[in-house]
Amino acid sequence: MKASGNFIIRVYGLFIENNKILLSDEFRFNKKMTKFPGGGLKFGEGTIDCLKRECMEELNQEIEILAHFYTTDYFQEAWYFENHQLISIYYLAKFIGNAKFKLSDKPFDFTTEFDGVQSFRWAEIKDISEEELTFPIDRKVLKMLKSQYL
Repeated sequence: MKASGNFIIRVYGLFIENNKILLSDEFRFNKKMTKFPGGGLKFGEGTIDCLKRECMEELNQEIEILAHFYTTDYFQEAWYFENHQLISIYYLAKFIGNAKFKLSDKPFDFTTEFDGVQSFRWAEIKDISEEELTFPIDRKVLKMLKSQYL
Protein backbone atom coordinates (compact mmCIF):
# COMPACT_ATOMS: atom_id res chain seq x y z
CA MET A 1 0.00 0.00 0.00
CA LYS A 2 1.20 3.50 -0.77
CA ALA A 3 2.51 5.49 2.18
CA SER A 4 1.01 8.78 1.05
CA GLY A 5 -2.25 9.85 -0.43
CA ASN A 6 -5.45 11.64 0.33
CA PHE A 7 -8.72 10.73 1.95
CA ILE A 8 -12.23 11.26 0.66
CA ILE A 9 -14.91 11.02 3.32
CA ARG A 10 -18.50 10.45 2.26
CA VAL A 11 -21.51 10.44 4.62
CA TYR A 12 -24.76 8.65 3.79
CA GLY A 13 -28.25 8.41 5.24
CA LEU A 14 -30.13 5.16 5.50
CA PHE A 15 -33.80 6.14 5.49
CA ILE A 16 -35.94 3.07 6.15
CA GLU A 17 -39.74 2.95 6.24
CA ASN A 18 -41.85 -0.22 6.13
CA ASN A 19 -38.87 -2.36 5.05
CA LYS A 20 -38.16 0.05 2.18
CA ILE A 21 -35.05 2.18 1.84
CA LEU A 22 -34.54 5.42 -0.01
CA LEU A 23 -32.22 5.21 -3.01
CA SER A 24 -30.69 7.98 -5.06
CA ASP A 25 -30.28 7.47 -8.80
CA GLU A 26 -27.73 9.95 -10.11
CA PHE A 27 -25.74 10.95 -13.15
CA ARG A 28 -22.20 12.01 -12.24
CA PHE A 29 -18.81 11.73 -13.91
CA ASN A 30 -20.61 10.78 -17.13
CA LYS A 31 -22.09 7.66 -15.52
CA LYS A 32 -25.42 6.54 -14.07
CA MET A 33 -25.16 5.35 -10.47
CA THR A 34 -27.47 4.12 -7.75
CA LYS A 35 -26.48 4.79 -4.15
CA PHE A 36 -27.78 5.88 -0.79
CA PRO A 37 -28.47 9.61 -0.32
CA GLY A 38 -25.57 11.65 0.99
CA GLY A 39 -22.35 13.22 -0.12
CA GLY A 40 -18.88 14.50 0.60
CA LEU A 41 -17.62 15.89 3.87
CA LYS A 42 -16.28 19.42 3.64
CA PHE A 43 -13.22 20.55 5.59
CA GLY A 44 -14.22 21.81 9.04
CA GLU A 45 -17.56 19.98 9.01
CA GLY A 46 -18.69 17.17 11.31
CA THR A 47 -20.14 14.02 9.80
CA ILE A 48 -23.66 14.58 11.14
CA ASP A 49 -23.63 18.20 9.99
CA CYS A 50 -22.48 16.97 6.58
CA LEU A 51 -25.44 14.60 6.23
CA LYS A 52 -27.89 17.25 7.39
CA ARG A 53 -26.44 19.73 4.86
CA GLU A 54 -26.52 17.18 2.03
CA CYS A 55 -30.17 16.36 2.77
CA MET A 56 -31.09 20.04 2.71
CA GLU A 57 -29.18 20.55 -0.56
CA GLU A 58 -30.43 17.45 -2.35
CA LEU A 59 -33.82 16.82 -0.77
CA ASN A 60 -34.77 20.16 0.80
CA GLN A 61 -35.45 18.03 3.85
CA GLU A 62 -34.55 18.30 7.51
CA ILE A 63 -33.53 15.03 9.09
CA GLU A 64 -32.91 13.46 12.46
CA ILE A 65 -30.00 11.10 13.01
CA LEU A 66 -31.09 7.93 14.80
CA ALA A 67 -27.82 6.01 15.09
CA HIS A 68 -24.48 5.31 13.49
CA PHE A 69 -24.76 2.22 11.29
CA TYR A 70 -21.37 1.58 9.68
CA THR A 71 -18.01 3.13 8.83
CA THR A 72 -15.71 1.59 6.24
CA ASP A 73 -13.35 -0.76 8.05
CA TYR A 74 -11.16 -1.81 5.13
CA PHE A 75 -9.13 -0.09 2.42
CA GLN A 76 -11.24 1.11 -0.51
CA GLU A 77 -9.56 3.14 -3.20
CA ALA A 78 -11.75 5.93 -4.56
CA TRP A 79 -13.04 5.21 -8.06
CA TYR A 80 -12.76 8.66 -9.53
CA PHE A 81 -9.66 10.02 -7.81
CA GLU A 82 -6.22 8.48 -8.15
CA ASN A 83 -4.24 7.91 -4.93
CA HIS A 84 -7.27 8.60 -2.72
CA GLN A 85 -8.69 6.35 -0.04
CA LEU A 86 -12.45 6.39 0.41
CA ILE A 87 -14.02 6.31 3.87
CA SER A 88 -17.80 6.09 3.97
CA ILE A 89 -19.92 6.66 7.07
CA TYR A 90 -23.56 5.56 7.23
CA TYR A 91 -26.22 6.75 9.65
CA LEU A 92 -29.73 5.50 10.21
CA ALA A 93 -31.87 8.60 9.88
CA LYS A 94 -35.44 9.76 9.48
CA PHE A 95 -37.14 12.74 7.92
CA ILE A 96 -38.56 15.52 10.06
CA GLY A 97 -42.08 16.03 8.75
CA ASN A 98 -43.48 14.87 5.44
CA ALA A 99 -41.27 14.39 2.41
CA LYS A 100 -40.71 17.68 0.60
CA PHE A 101 -38.93 16.15 -2.37
CA LYS A 102 -40.17 14.40 -5.49
CA LEU A 103 -40.29 10.63 -5.26
CA SER A 104 -40.23 8.42 -8.31
CA ASP A 105 -41.51 4.93 -9.01
CA LYS A 106 -38.73 4.10 -11.43
CA PRO A 107 -34.92 4.31 -11.52
CA PHE A 108 -33.23 7.28 -13.18
CA ASP A 109 -36.41 9.30 -13.52
CA PHE A 110 -34.87 12.29 -15.27
CA THR A 111 -35.11 13.35 -18.87
CA THR A 112 -31.62 14.77 -19.43
CA GLU A 113 -28.27 13.50 -18.25
CA PHE A 114 -26.19 16.33 -16.86
CA ASP A 115 -23.68 16.12 -14.03
CA GLY A 116 -25.52 16.18 -10.72
CA VAL A 117 -29.04 15.31 -11.85
CA GLN A 118 -30.73 12.81 -9.54
CA SER A 119 -34.01 11.18 -8.63
CA PHE A 120 -35.12 9.40 -5.47
CA ARG A 121 -37.18 6.27 -4.94
CA TRP A 122 -38.15 3.80 -2.26
CA ALA A 123 -37.11 0.18 -2.80
CA GLU A 124 -37.93 -2.94 -0.83
CA ILE A 125 -34.76 -3.94 1.01
CA LYS A 126 -35.39 -7.61 0.26
CA ASP A 127 -35.73 -6.93 -3.48
CA ILE A 128 -32.57 -4.87 -4.03
CA SER A 129 -29.75 -6.85 -5.60
CA GLU A 130 -26.15 -5.99 -4.80
CA GLU A 131 -25.56 -5.36 -8.51
CA GLU A 132 -28.17 -2.60 -8.47
CA LEU A 133 -25.93 -0.50 -6.22
CA THR A 134 -22.95 1.07 -7.93
CA PHE A 135 -20.37 1.19 -5.16
CA PRO A 136 -18.74 -1.69 -3.22
CA ILE A 137 -19.21 -0.16 0.24
CA ASP A 138 -22.94 0.38 -0.45
CA ARG A 139 -23.15 -3.29 -1.41
CA LYS A 140 -21.62 -4.30 1.91
CA VAL A 141 -24.08 -2.04 3.75
CA LEU A 142 -26.97 -3.62 1.82
CA LYS A 143 -25.87 -7.08 3.03
CA MET A 144 -25.77 -5.75 6.58
CA LEU A 145 -29.23 -4.21 6.20
CA LYS A 146 -30.66 -7.44 4.85
CA SER A 147 -29.25 -9.41 7.79
CA GLN A 148 -30.75 -6.95 10.30
CA TYR A 149 -34.08 -6.03 8.70
CA LEU A 150 -35.23 -9.25 7.05
